[in-house]
Amino acid sequence: MRRKRSLRAALAATVTAVVAAGMTVIGGGTAEAATPLPPRVFAPYFEAWTGESPAAMAKEAGVKYLTMAFIQTEAKGSCTPYWNGSTSTPISQATFGEDIKTIQARGGDIIPSFGGYTAGTTGTEIAESCSDVDKIAAAYQKVITTYDISRLDMDIEVNALDNTASVDRRNKAIKKVQDWAAQNGRKLEVSYTLPTTTRGLAESGLALLRNAVSNGTKVDVANIMTFDYYDNQPHDMAKDTETAAQGLRDQLARLYPNKTDAQLWGMIGVTEMPGVDDFGPAETFTLANARQVYNWAVGKGINTLSMWALQRDNGGCPGGGARNDCSGIEQNTWDFSRIFAPFTSDTKPPTSDFSVTTTPTSGSVTAGGTATTTVRTAVTAGDAQKIDLTVSGAPKGIATSLSPRSVTAGDSSTLTFTAAPEVKSGTYTISVNGAGADVNHSASYTLTVVGDNGSECSASPWSAEKVYTGGQQVSHQGHTWKAKWWTVGEEPGTTGEWGVWQDLGAC
Repeated sequence: MRRKRSLRAALAATVTAVVAAGMTVIGGGTAEAATPLPPRVFAPYFEAWTGESPAAMAKEAGVKYLTMAFIQTEAKGSCTPYWNGSTSTPISQATFGEDIKTIQARGGDIIPSFGGYTAGTTGTEIAESCSDVDKIAAAYQKVITTYDISRLDMDIEVNALDNTASVDRRNKAIKKVQDWAAQNGRKLEVSYTLPTTTRGLAESGLALLRNAVSNGTKVDVANIMTFDYYDNQPHDMAKDTETAAQGLRDQLARLYPNKTDAQLWGMIGVTEMPGVDDFGPAETFTLANARQVYNWAVGKGINTLSMWALQRDNGGCPGGGARNDCSGIEQNTWDFSRIFAPFTSDTKPPTSDFSVTTTPTSGSVTAGGTATTTVRTAVTAGDAQKIDLTVSGAPKGIATSLSPRSVTAGDSSTLTFTAAPEVKSGTYTISVNGAGADVNHSASYTLTVVGDNGSECSASPWSAEKVYTGGQQVSHQGHTWKAKWWTVGEEPGTTGEWGVWQDLGAC
C-alpha cells in the first residue's frame, strides 16, 4: 500500500547507528504469552504517520483490531526498525504504547506491519535494507515483546518482492523468531500481504511462499491486496476478489498438499480499498461490493478481512481520485467498517447486546413531503447500554433526521425523511446503524420516492445479490438502467460509460 514519505532528522544516520548497536538479539527478551487473535478477524490498516490516535479512531469506527502500517528502516543499509522509517517514532512504549494497551484492554489488538509500498521502492523494507538475518529477527522480536502482540504482518511489494536475497533472509529471520516463540510457549502468527492478479498470485508472490516452505517458515495467512490491478480491463471488484482468492487457494493447495480445503481457506486474507483505488474509477469498490465480499468471506471461512485504510472510510471527496484520507465515493463515515466489523469472531459473545429494527420496514415519500418510521431497540443480552444511531443510503434530495440520535437499549427513536421538491423517483434501501459499547447492529428500511414527475420507477429495484442478464432493466438512484451482459453485484452508476449498465435516464 502507498503512503507519503516522512521527513528525516538531520542526524538520522548517527542515531540509527547508535540504536542499532543496542538492538536486542534473538533469544533474549521477554516472552509473555500474548492473547491470540480470533479465528476470523477484521483488521483494517491504520496509517500510523498521520498523528491520529489508533485507539480513538478504532473506537469511533467500531472495530477492535487494527493492522498498523508501517515499520521500516530509516535508510537503506540500516537494521533498526522505526514506525514509518522515522527516528522520531522508535519501537518503544513511548510510540503508540498507550494506544495499543487501550485497544488490548477493550479485547482487541494490533498487527504491526513491516514494509509497504514506500519501503519497497526505497530499499527500507528491513530484510532488503539489512543483510544480517539475526538482526532482522531481533527487530521482529523487539516489536513482539515491546507491544505484546501475537501476529506480525509482512507487506511485501515492488522491489522488495523481486529481491530474492531479501526474500530468503526474511523467511530465515521469521523462522528464527517462530522457533524462539515456540521455545517460550508464546503464540505467534505471521501474515504475508502481497499484490495479486484477479486469478491469484503472480510468480513473484508465489516464489516468496515457495521460499518460506523451503526454509520451514510457517505462513499463517496469505493476505492478498485485491485492488490496483492496473490491467485496463473492466472490473467487478467483488467478483475479482472471489476469483483472486480462489486462485490463491489453488496455489496454496499445491504448496501445502496435506491441508484440507477448510484449512486452505483458513490461510487466506483479503484487503480491499474502499471506493476508488490508485488506478482510477474503473476499479471502484462500492458498498454493495463490500456487502457481497463480507457474505462470501463468511461463507468460505477465510481468516482475515482488511481494507486500506481506516482513514479512507468516509465520503469527504466524492467524485475524486484515490487519496489516503477519503474513498472518492459518496458514503457516510465508517460505512465500510460497519459492514466488515461483524466478520470478527470472538471466542466469547459480548456480555451485553441489543437489536435494532424499523417499524414499519418500508414506506414512501412524495417530493416536497415527509415520511417517518420508528427505530426500535431491545436488550438481547446483559444490561441496557447506550446506542448511537446513524443513517446511511439516503439518495440525493432526501434528508434524514433521528430524534433522539442516541437511545438506551429498549427505547425508540423516530426517523424522519424529508424530500426536496425536485427529488427524483426511485426505490432505495436505507440502513439504520446502531453502535454500542462493543457491538454494532443495523436494520434496513425500503424507501420509495415519488418524484417531481409524479410517478415511481416502474422497473424492479437493483439488488446486489441478483444475477442479471443482457437486456434486463432495474431502477436505482432514481434512474432506470439496462444490463448489457451478464452481471452480479455491480452497482448501476459505478461502472462507467463502457461498463455493464446503460443509463436509460431518470424515472
